Amino acid sequence: MLNKLIKYCLNNPLVVGIFLTAVVLWGIMVAPFDWKIGDLPRDPIPVDAIPNIGENQQIVFTQWQGRSPQDIEDQITYPLTTALLGVPDVKTVRSFSMFGFSNIYVIFNENAEFYWSRSRILEKLNSLPSGILPKNVQPALGPDATALGQVFWYTLEGQDKDGNSTGGWDLQELRSTQDWTVRYALQSADGVAEVASIGGYVKEYQIDVNPIAMREHGIQLTDVFNAVRQSNLDVGARTIEVNRVEYMVRGLGFIKSLEDIEHTVVKSENNVPIYIKDVAHVALGPALRRGVLDKEGAEAVGGVVVARYGENPLATIKSVKEKIKEISPGLPTKTLADGTVTQVTVVPFYDRTGLIYETLGTLNHALRDEILITIIVILIMVMHFRSSLLISSMLPLTVLVVFIGMKLFKVDANIVALSGIAIAIGTIVDMGIVVTENILRHLEYSKEKTKDVIIKAVSEVSGAVITAVSTTVVSFLPVFTMMGAEGKLFKPLAYTKTFALVASVIIALTILPVLANLLLGKKKQPAFRLELDMMKRYPWLGNGIVIFLVVIILTNTWAPLGLTKGFFLNLVFVTLLIGSIMGGITVFTKVYPRLLRWALDHKAKALSFPGFVTGFGLVVWLGFGTFTGWMPKFIQSSSPMVAMNHAFPGLGKEFMPPLDEGSFLYMPTTMPHAGMEESIDVVQILDKALYSVPEVVSVVGKIGRVDSPLDPAPLSMVESIVAYKPEYGTDEKGEPVRLWRDHIRSSDDIWDELVKVAQIPGTTSAPKLQPISTRLVMLQSGMRAPMGIKVKGPDLESIESFGLVLEKHLKNVPGVKADMVFADRIVGKPYLEIDINRKSIARYGIALQQVQHAIEVAVGGMPITTTVEGRERYPVRVRYMREFRDKIESLDNILIPTPSGAQIPLIQLADVNYVRGPQVIKSENTFKMGYVLFDKQNDWAEVDAVESAQGYLNNLIQDGTIRVPNGVSYTFAGSYENQIRASKKLAVVLPLALAIIFLILYFQFKRVSTTLIVFSGIFVAWSGGFTMLWLYGQDWFLNFGIFGENMRDLFQMHPVNLSVAVWVGFLALFGIATDDGVIISTYIDQSFDERKPSTISEIRETVIHAGSRRVRPAMMTVATTILALIPVLTSTGRGADVMIPMAIPSFGGMVFAILTTFVVPILYSMVQERELINSG
Repeated sequence: MLNKLIKYCLNNPLVVGIFLTAVVLWGIMVAPFDWKIGDLPRDPIPVDAIPNIGENQQIVFTQWQGRSPQDIEDQITYPLTTALLGVPDVKTVRSFSMFGFSNIYVIFNENAEFYWSRSRILEKLNSLPSGILPKNVQPALGPDATALGQVFWYTLEGQDKDGNSTGGWDLQELRSTQDWTVRYALQSADGVAEVASIGGYVKEYQIDVNPIAMREHGIQLTDVFNAVRQSNLDVGARTIEVNRVEYMVRGLGFIKSLEDIEHTVVKSENNVPIYIKDVAHVALGPALRRGVLDKEGAEAVGGVVVARYGENPLATIKSVKEKIKEISPGLPTKTLADGTVTQVTVVPFYDRTGLIYETLGTLNHALRDEILITIIVILIMVMHFRSSLLISSMLPLTVLVVFIGMKLFKVDANIVALSGIAIAIGTIVDMGIVVTENILRHLEYSKEKTKDVIIKAVSEVSGAVITAVSTTVVSFLPVFTMMGAEGKLFKPLAYTKTFALVASVIIALTILPVLANLLLGKKKQPAFRLELDMMKRYPWLGNGIVIFLVVIILTNTWAPLGLTKGFFLNLVFVTLLIGSIMGGITVFTKVYPRLLRWALDHKAKALSFPGFVTGFGLVVWLGFGTFTGWMPKFIQSSSPMVAMNHAFPGLGKEFMPPLDEGSFLYMPTTMPHAGMEESIDVVQILDKALYSVPEVVSVVGKIGRVDSPLDPAPLSMVESIVAYKPEYGTDEKGEPVRLWRDHIRSSDDIWDELVKVAQIPGTTSAPKLQPISTRLVMLQSGMRAPMGIKVKGPDLESIESFGLVLEKHLKNVPGVKADMVFADRIVGKPYLEIDINRKSIARYGIALQQVQHAIEVAVGGMPITTTVEGRERYPVRVRYMREFRDKIESLDNILIPTPSGAQIPLIQLADVNYVRGPQVIKSENTFKMGYVLFDKQNDWAEVDAVESAQGYLNNLIQDGTIRVPNGVSYTFAGSYENQIRASKKLAVVLPLALAIIFLILYFQFKRVSTTLIVFSGIFVAWSGGFTMLWLYGQDWFLNFGIFGENMRDLFQMHPVNLSVAVWVGFLALFGIATDDGVIISTYIDQSFDERKPSTISEIRETVIHAGSRRVRPAMMTVATTILALIPVLTSTGRGADVMIPMAIPSFGGMVFAILTTFVVPILYSMVQERELINSG
């Protein structure tokens, strides 16, 4: 059937051409990159910087203004949590009870559909029994988004026509513009779930009543309430018709000004009206706020745009920017005293499009450079321009087909997903190399028609090609089985890698033969005789010119030494790099037959080195101690054994290498007792200090929360987004220049500078965080740090005290940063509790609710109505005058009305007590909880640091140093859990995938011995990958300079931990590692069938013949993979820190996979020789 397909394509080139054109156009239309393609319509794949690996969660948000966290917890959070635990597919219910509101995060199982889970919660909320919640309290479902959807932050600032900041706008004006103009306009943009406001002052009509004047006039608070409510009303009186004209009748009565409230009549005595102004002071003032925005030390007003779940973040931001452009001309303007015309302007300070474009740009550049290097490798190895063009065409065609597959299967484009294409380059090209090389070989020796020769040549290798691709596809099956965060992170990569492999084999077996027939079938005479003579005399000249031109282009686009070194030095370096590797491989190909002959004659010696590499790789991976644990203690404690254990401790483990986002999120906390003014001072001082670091571009800090259910931040939490400069930029002349100081070599150094200047009394330390990664961590664990301990207990006091004990001991744990350990101060907020004496109020005939109502209004005030001013709405609040509530002692004088009209001071009815209470109450599945946060030291892996802390604490508990109180428990949490879960899953699925690969190879060769021989290539390459990881962590490896550039710095060399990204790189290596073995073994089989050797010397000659004929395509695969991955390994843009760990195993594996060209023939010869001896 496969042969029929190949034959059909060759006989119908028009059909193939139409299909190919359609594929190219479709791929360009859906490509995630911003390609300018004229009038061709675009429907690009959704794009983000990294996959959304957050939990499937919904938010139930409930407001109860003025209530303490304890009231919120007891009367709202706990009843709702118990009800929501019964919703289908719920995994965890995590809640936060804070001042004035409850935030409940309902986390569903991964297989629950997002909007289905929302409907289940709505059903549960609508079916709550009456009386379960306080009166007039209504829980609401949060926006259909997660905190990771916070893609665009901005401030509102006054600017002149040239974009210079002018000021001239107060915070209330800006906040009103944000709330009633900008917010709703941006919320109408496509893909936006919510636009939330932060900072400034919300305007409020404040009626500050004078209790003494009220008592003199015999007026109670309820009288004031009723009077104001009744004076804020519009009515409609239907219509009247006069002279056949219909008039609509309206009664106007909404409050428009302070005078409207002041002249509202409360009561009348002897026909004399008593107005509000007679018993109260009416003014405009700021409403209570629980969040402040600061920009480099000055208060600001702004907002955050949240993208809807499942929407394209890049398209959403573009839509928001279009909307900003649309509304900007209509935003308020004013003329300042100096004549400057200033206008409110939307100024972004966090825009994820920059990160998205930079990560895609890094990958785009890497792919482009990989393609160019591949072209060079093929031209050098094949020395046949038209066939080189044929093989090189595989890459862009495959990439376009991958884009189509991503669109059809709804796989979003991001740095991880598209990395699947980058690490598949070797396999993609391998398909073209094998097919084209076989076509060339047959054309060279055959006299048949070109078309028949191509059919025969392609059919001959089609089985090997499909087997090679099948093993690679199967090697990625473990990724498809991953669950949770690791599954969401790497399944897109598995899809793109699979799309690339399937596309490459389809193109290689259907399109490539047709193109080969067109390019290789007819030999056109050149236009000039001179050219013909030159080409005959110097056949390498044409290829040499093309290679030189491609090298020039590659140098210009890649510039591995950096732009500051200049074009010439980069050209020399690129030429030397490619020349040395290709020269080495060319020499190896030439001497291979002699080396193989020696290896066949000295099998034990030849196999000793691959055996050593395999053993060394195991030691690097698992550690030397893993293999010596059975030895006696005195041997293990000897100096050589200790030295070996120290040299080979095993690879560290972490979930994912951190992605450099180009900005930090600095998140310390203030003390729980700090008030609003103190908190504002802290964030302003902090932002000024952070902004003083020369590498910092901007600092915008937030303390408290945004007006959104997505932000359950207490007033003590600071979040400062610190954007820093790129390492390189351009000066006024356009020349490249380094923007960082000399001692700043990485973003880690910038973070250290920030930590130095941010040491402010009254604030805690802050773990190293970035905006997106922090949102992901908080979504998964609820903590604001990548690792920590969740302490659960029966009450807050015992949770806090045990947390402080853990904090004390964690500071001594090896691998943990002592200054980054911090336990929640849970019970530290000052409370004034008014304990009402029921006997005293009964003596005056006062109901307890009346006392509570008076307390609530007198101190905090009560919103009694809302004004309607066109599109804007503002609350009207009644409370005591400031002088009656500005001191704790003033609370004693709050007047409580009695049924007789007398008013009794509160001191006679209640006691006012000072106590300490919680600022926020956290719980998980109804169990109260606190966090102990910590961070790892720079040279420690994430999982190793957590395991060190676990072991340390367990030892202290066992020896009695730490006593765990009754009812208290603790668990470690953080992103490391993903690594543990992924490792357990891989331990089960990886052997299964290897078994399936073994079966595929067995179906190809029909012999267990041959299958095992080919399978041995996996272990050699695997060990090579681990060896390369070890070399990356050795200071001596490549520690030399070329043209002033250290090679370790150029190749981003540093200790690499064993993360899920690295494992994915190993999975990608599996397929490539078996490819060479499959190709060589297949041809050895064919050679044995043709020659039928009958002696040991004939067996060896047959093996040498087959190996020699197949070493060139094998070495082309090795050279292509190694060289194509070098641009990835040297990339420094955004996202490179995720791509590089995936590329290292493939790079190292292919370096050592050269041994496969010896291992497979040697083992094959051994088996055949043994069979010959046994048969004789």
